[in-house]
Amino acid sequence: MAQLKLCLLNDGFFGLDGGAMFGVVPRVLWQKTNPPDERSRIRLALRLLLITTPEERILVDTGIGTKHGPEFDAMFNVDRSDNLDAALSRLNLNPEEITTVILTHLHFDHAGGATKLDDSGKPVPRFPNARYVVQEMEWHDATHPNRRTRGSYRADDFLPLEAAGKLELVDGDTELMPGVKLLRTGGHTRGHQIVLVESEARTCVYWADLVPTCSHVNIPYIMGYDLFPLDTMKQKEELIARAAAGKWACVFEHDPETELGLITSTDGRYRVRSISPTPTKGAENEQ
Repeated sequence: MAQLKLCLLNDGFFGLDGGAMFGVVPRVLWQKTNPPDERSRIRLALRLLLITTPEERILVDTGIGTKHGPEFDAMFNVDRSDNLDAALSRLNLNPEEITTVILTHLHFDHAGGATKLDDSGKPVPRFPNARYVVQEMEWHDATHPNRRTRGSYRADDFLPLEAAGKLELVDGDTELMPGVKLLRTGGHTRGHQIVLVESEARTCVYWADLVPTCSHVNIPYIMGYDLFPLDTMKQKEELIARAAAGKWACVFEHDPETELGLITSTDGRYRVRSISPTPTKGAENEQ
C-alpha cells in the first residue's frame, strides 16, 4: 500500500443561499446547524487537500481564487483572510512545486483558484508545472453550459488550462496513481468526481459536493444546485454506508467548522464525529 502524506489547506470562506444548499429540506431544520445571515447566506469553507509523496505534490481543488473582483466577493461574502497562498507558504511550498491538480468539478468555488491573472491581466495556470485532471464529461458540460449552469462555470477558470497544454481528461473511475483513486459520482454535475486516498490500510475520502458539509450526511439533504438529485441520493446511500463501515476519514470541503470526521450510524441515522487532522490538536466532537 502506498504511503501518502495528507494535509488540509484552506482558501478562506464564502456564502451561498441556505435554501439552495439544502434543497427541499425546510429552513426550520437546516438553520439549527447552519445559521444564515441577513441575506439568507450560510458560511461555507473552501477546504482543499494536499497529497504528497517523495515524487508528487497533488492538490485537490483550488478554492475560489482572486480573479473575480469586489462585486463578486460582496455577492458571495468571500473571506480570504486566510487563503491558499498563505497555506502553501506555511508549508514552505510555492505554486511551481505542485505537480498535479485534481478538480472535482469546474464550478467557480472549486476551480476558481486553478488560474490567476498575470501582469498583463491575462488568466494563466496558477500552478504552471502541474497537470490538471478533470472528468471528460465535466469538461464538455463546462465548455457547453446551458441557461441553468452557465452561472456556475467561468471560462477564465479553466480554458487557460487547455490553452497551456496542462489539461488531462479522464473518463470515469480512474486510479491516478497507487493509493489515489477518482470516482465519478455524477449527481451535482454529470462529471462530478470524488477522491479516495488509501495509505497504510486507511482510507480518506474527499467528498467535494457529494457531501459538502456534515449536515449533508443525512441522505435526503441534497442541494438545490444538484442537476441530478436522484443520482446524488443513490451515490450517497452507497458511499456513505461504505465510509461508515470502513471508518473512512472524511474531508468536508465546505463545512465551516469540521475539517475531518468519521461517519457513524446509530439506529439507521448517520452522524459525524469530528477528528483532528493531527493527534495533538484536541478532543473529538459530535456533530
